[in-house]
Amino acid sequence: MVESSGLLTLEALSEAVAADAIDTVIVAFTDHYGRLHGKRLDAGYFLEEAAEHGSHGCDYLLTADMEMEPLPGYRYANWELGYGDFHLVPDLTTLRTADWLAGTAIVLCDLEDPRTGEPVAEAPRSILRGQIARAAAAGYDAKAASEVEYFLFEDSYRSAADAGYAGLTPIGWYSEDYHLLQGTREEFFNGAARKALRRSGIPVETSKGETGRGQHELNIRYAGILDMADRHTLMKHAMKEIADALGISVTFMAKPHDADAGSSCHIHLSLWQGERPVFPGGHDMGPFRATDEFRWFLGGWMARVPDLMPFYAPTVNSYKRFVSASWAPTRIAWSYDNRTAGFRVVGDGPSLRIENRIPGSDANPYLAYAATLAAGLDGIERRTEPPKMFTGDVYAAVDLPTVPRTLRDATDRLAESAWARAAFGEDAHAHYVHFFRSEQQAYDSAVTDWERRRYFERI
Repeated sequence: MVESSGLLTLEALSEAVAADAIDTVIVAFTDHYGRLHGKRLDAGYFLEEAAEHGSHGCDYLLTADMEMEPLPGYRYANWELGYGDFHLVPDLTTLRTADWLAGTAIVLCDLEDPRTGEPVAEAPRSILRGQIARAAAAGYDAKAASEVEYFLFEDSYRSAADAGYAGLTPIGWYSEDYHLLQGTREEFFNGAARKALRRSGIPVETSKGETGRGQHELNIRYAGILDMADRHTLMKHAMKEIADALGISVTFMAKPHDADAGSSCHIHLSLWQGERPVFPGGHDMGPFRATDEFRWFLGGWMARVPDLMPFYAPTVNSYKRFVSASWAPTRIAWSYDNRTAGFRVVGDGPSLRIENRIPGSDANPYLAYAATLAAGLDGIERRTEPPKMFTGDVYAAVDLPTVPRTLRDATDRLAESAWARAAFGEDAHAHYVHFFRSEQQAYDSAVTDWERRRYFERI
C-alpha cells in the first residue's frame, strides 16, 4: 500500500504501474561527492526482476572525478583490474514516488561485490552502515537532521556553464535572512521543492531566507541516521532537477562568492535506546542536565575533528567558508545555544542534542554522518571528556584550536590517523585519502580566473 508520505510498497508500485501512473523506476546510489548515479528501469521490469535481483553498475564510478574521468591510483578499481561491475541492491524501504518527475519512482541501493556478496567497503552508504552497526552493538540508535543551505540564481545551469559561472545573477539582491518579502520572490522554487519533497516521502519542516543574496535554507524532519542521509541526498538531487526544470540554478557549493557568507550543513544528532533518549538527565551542566554518554560523545566528536575533517569539508572550496564573523565556525569549541561555536548544544530534556556547525553544504551526508558516529562512539568508549563549555564570542578566542584551514592539511591528518584507519577499515581509509588528494591535485594544476586577473598584465 502507499503511505501518505509518498513511500511505496511493491504492491502499491504494482498498482500504480497497472494504472499507468508510474512507468519508470530509478535505481540510484551516491559517489564520493554525494551525487546520485544509477539507471532508469522500466517499471514493469523492476517489479519482475530488479526489485528482487537488483542491477549492476561499473565499479569505475567509485574512482571517477567530478568530470567522470576514472583516476589512477585506486586499489578498488583500475584499468589493470578491468573495471568490472558492482551489484546494485535496492533497499526497498527507500522506494518512493519521485514527485518532481512525471511517472517516476526512485529507490536507493547498497553496493555489493557480485562475487562475494559482501558490501563494497568503499561505498559511502556502506561506510555509514558500518558505523550504525557499531552503534547498535553498543546498544544505541542515532537520530539526526541536516540543515542545508544553498544559493539560487536566475541563470539556468546551461547558461551558467556557457558563461564560465561568471557574472551570474542571484535571485535575491540583498540579504534575506528570515526576510519574508524576498522569500516570496523565491517561493516559486522553494514552495515547489517543499511540496515535491513532502509528496516523495521526505517530510519538510521549514524553509527560510539566509544571509546571502539569493541564499536559502530548507530543513527536513529528523529521522534515523541512515534514513536522514537518504533524505538529505534525495533532497539535494530533487532540488537540482526542480531548478533545472524551472530554468534556474541552485548550488550547494560551500562558498560560491567571496563577498557572501558560505552555505553550511549543520548536523544535529542524538542517541537513543529504543524510545529513550540517551543524552538528557544526569549531571548539571549549567543550562541543561546531561548524562555521561552525552559528555563523552561530545568529547569524542570534538577531539576527532582534525582526523575526520575531509568528511565534513570535502573540497578545496569548503575551507574558504571558514571566515570569522561569517556564521561559519573557525575554532573547535562547544557552547549552549551559541552560533559562534563549532559545536552548539541545543534543547533540553528529550530534545537535547548536539549541533555540529562545521560541515558545509557540499558534504556527502553518508560520510559526514559516518564520521560523526565513529568519533562520538570512540568518545564513549574512551570516556573522552569535552573541554569546558565556552561562553562568549568564539571568533575572538585566539587560544582555542582552529579547524584545519585547507583540504591538503586536512587530508594529511586523515592519512596519518591510525585511529581513522582502524575506525573505517584499511580499504576505505586508503580509498578516501587518495580521493581527497586527487581533488587537491586537480586544483593545484588548474589555472584560475583569479590568477589571470591578477597576473596577466601586471606581473
